[in-house]
Amino acid sequence: MRALALAAILATAFAAPAFANSCPTHMKKIDDALAKNPQISAQQMTEVKKLRADGEAAHKAGKHADSEAMLMKAEGMLGIK
Repeated sequence: MRALALAAILATAFAAPAFANSCPTHMKKIDDALAKNPQISAQQMTEVKKLRADGEAAHKAGKHADSEAMLMKAEGMLGIK
C-alpha cells in the first residue's frame, strides 16, 4: 500500500512540470495562428481569445492541467494539430 501511494505521489510530482512546460508552447501556437487572421466566425474568435487568456491565467496559477485543456480546445477551434 505504501509503495502504491509513493508511486502516485512521484507520478504527480513529475507530471506537473511536464504540463507547465507545454503550456507556453500551446500559447505560442495559438498566438501564431491568430496572427494569420484565421477564417473563423466572430463568436469563435471571441471564444478562442477567452480560452487563450484563461489558459494563461490557469498556467500562472499553477493549474497546468486546466490550462492545457483550455489551450488545446482553442487549438482545436483554430485547426491546430
